[in-house]
Amino acid sequence: MTEPFSLSVNATDGAARTGVIKTPRGEIRTPAFMPVGTAGTVKAMLPEHVRATGADIVLGNTYHLMLRPTAERVAKLGGLHQFMNWSRPILTDSGGFQVMSLSKLRKLTEDGVSFQSHIDGSRHMLTPERSIEIQCLLGSDIQMQLDECPAIPIEHDKARESMLLSARWAERSKRAFEELSKPGQALFGIVQGANYEDLRRESLDKLIEIDFPGYSIGGLAVGEGREEMFRVLDFTCPHMPADKPRYLMGVGKPADIVGAVARGVDMFDCVAPTRSGRHGQAWTKTGAINIKNAIFAEDPEPLDPESDCPASRDYSKAYLHHLFKAGEYLGPMLLTWHNLQYYQDLMSGLREAIASARLAAYIENFKSETGETLV
Repeated sequence: MTEPFSLSVNATDGAARTGVIKTPRGEIRTPAFMPVGTAGTVKAMLPEHVRATGADIVLGNTYHLMLRPTAERVAKLGGLHQFMNWSRPILTDSGGFQVMSLSKLRKLTEDGVSFQSHIDGSRHMLTPERSIEIQCLLGSDIQMQLDECPAIPIEHDKARESMLLSARWAERSKRAFEELSKPGQALFGIVQGANYEDLRRESLDKLIEIDFPGYSIGGLAVGEGREEMFRVLDFTCPHMPADKPRYLMGVGKPADIVGAVARGVDMFDCVAPTRSGRHGQAWTKTGAINIKNAIFAEDPEPLDPESDCPASRDYSKAYLHHLFKAGEYLGPMLLTWHNLQYYQDLMSGLREAIASARLAAYIENFKSETGETLV
């Protein structure tokens, strides 16, 4: 019998909480960071190395996979887990964010979004029903409703119109999910409403009435700034169901994650560690560094001599500097691996701090070491 999707909260510290999300493909320890595997791969990483960092779940992207190699082909080949050799949970987004970003290539209607492929110019229609169909073909364990993600700032009336459209799409997404999904899979609703408290509350109320196994906070990390993002979380998280996972989409940098965990968020994803790794930026306990800077040309020390990760422990900064200057592929591979390990170590530290009721001290130490300002 398939074990149902569920969240168990094991400890709290203020608004922060730590626990376990149970899925048929394994447990997800929370707070959790999901490495982004946009097109069926976490860039520059082998799946077994991603798992070795401590990642319990990865994210796949509906938009990119529907265009190439197509969801139908992935299904024919056994589903996304088998296709990319990842046996643990996978979360897929709805594709909506990517489509909405194609402002010159798409048209929004009540039915959905018609858009032009950035790959070959072909025309496609993404509706709530089609988005769920694609995610079910991929076989993802956690799926997202199709929503509209407006940019901030936006006028209140337009933000409400957009939020109500997302709410109607949430109802359609759930109906399609109930028809197409398999036991143990879960669909999350997405809270919208820009940076307006009344709209966020209205959106959340509508989603709770529809009833989802988990709730995502969308429409943030779109340039509004950390202080404004935290302000929205401050008036949104306290009203989210305590027995359901809370997922902050597209976030973020380490300081963003620490601040959001303190406000009660359980799940995160972001391209920051992999994208930064490909461009020479390493996240460390004392903040981010650019390994391409001349100061590291003769630095014999590794990024983290105490780490269990070979990329962090076994290669000097001087060698990594050389690899980037020489244009060698190994440089981005090692730095990506290191960054993902840093993020998973951060999540592990947050979980331990919450479980032992010392989150405030952990955050103060994080601020002191990194020089970050958390509001």
